[in-house]
Amino acid sequence: MGTPKPRILPWLVSQLDLGQLEGVAWVNESRTRFRIPWKHGLRQDAQEEDFRIFQAWAEATGAYVPGRDKPDLPTWKRNFRSALNRKDGLCLAEDRSKDPHDPHKIYEFVNSGVGDFSQPDTSPDTNGGGSTSDTQENILDELLGNMVLAPLPDPGPPSLAVAPEPCPQPLRSPSLDNPTPFPNLEPSENPLKRLLVLGEEWEFEVTAFYRGRQVFQQTISCPEGLRLVGSEVRERTLPGWPITLPDPGISLTDRGVMSYVRHVLSSLGGGLALRRAGQWLWAQRLGHCHTYWAVSEELLNSGHGPDGEVPKDKEGGVFDLRPFIVDLITFTEGSGRSPRYALWFCVGESWPQDQPWTKRLVMVKVVPTCLRALVEIARVGGASSLENTVDLHISNSHPLSLTSDQYKAYLQDLVEDMDFQGPGET
Repeated sequence: MGTPKPRILPWLVSQLDLGQLEGVAWVNESRTRFRIPWKHGLRQDAQEEDFRIFQAWAEATGAYVPGRDKPDLPTWKRNFRSALNRKDGLCLAEDRSKDPHDPHKIYEFVNSGVGDFSQPDTSPDTNGGGSTSDTQENILDELLGNMVLAPLPDPGPPSLAVAPEPCPQPLRSPSLDNPTPFPNLEPSENPLKRLLVLGEEWEFEVTAFYRGRQVFQQTISCPEGLRLVGSEVRERTLPGWPITLPDPGISLTDRGVMSYVRHVLSSLGGGLALRRAGQWLWAQRLGHCHTYWAVSEELLNSGHGPDGEVPKDKEGGVFDLRPFIVDLITFTEGSGRSPRYALWFCVGESWPQDQPWTKRLVMVKVVPTCLRALVEIARVGGASSLENTVDLHISNSHPLSLTSDQYKAYLQDLVEDMDFQGPGET
């Protein structure tokens, strides 16, 4: 039999009663509400005392042994939060973690107060055993510990990689009607850990429109990103896998419009490059053709203004994963709209702010299919509610199924983990 692990609530009540941990205290006489310091690890005024509660819980559970294990504040904090979130009789009453002077959270016992915590937890520590829900949450914690999510670097992003000679052929989106069978995995292998790993291949669905008419659609996955070009560009030093937009003569009949579209395509030069690095999507134009961009719905609404212009010969951020995840959490709670994830590019003309976008000569929509899948999971209330499992459309990933509660916990942990990344970290 393994060593009994302490239960989080009786252990926490004892710490509150002792009053020896900085900032950990009851906030009312009835002992139903208490506060936990929740200072960001990167704040200049952060001190070791601000994180004692997380370290103490890690030591109490045996997850951290001073002098033997390397300190890991993000993991301590995540595990402490997850342990509290699993308790039905406890809720987060106030989130003041963004308070500039005293960041903290206030929790509340919602049933009978502190209650009777005299009985010890006799469940053994089997290093991977336990209930199904605990195992699934441990898998999620492992996933989040392996993610590499970096905010927008300053002053600029890392340089674009040069596309090598070999590159995978364009991929077709796997049909959800015939999902790939889930492989036999080793117990320690996390089927989700490749979701947002740096250098992982995302799949992009690229759709081109000439004067509002769809003329092209292709799904591609390439580690160096993609590059939209108007003709075959054989310059191999340029970044990204080239995607050649079709000649307008194939689908258009108006000779005047055909001539204008060809002029835009020829001005693309080296092309419009797009790639992912960490939690950001980066774009840059390598030709003379001005390009404006916006993050919108998959069906672009008239009157939607641009978010910016793609810079020339240097990269600019066009999509940040963090606000998308924040919006997705709100959406799963039923109090917000579906987050936007489709990137629209207006090539060679000003953005159609007060006109229908169908009047523009060349519009290109790029959809990261993994983000579409994440929204679909939220829309149906968890992947397990779908008729089949969901493919996130990234390399080295497998179809997944999460309950609504598991999915929400995963998203919330993901946002807090991104908070621990400093500027420029990867």
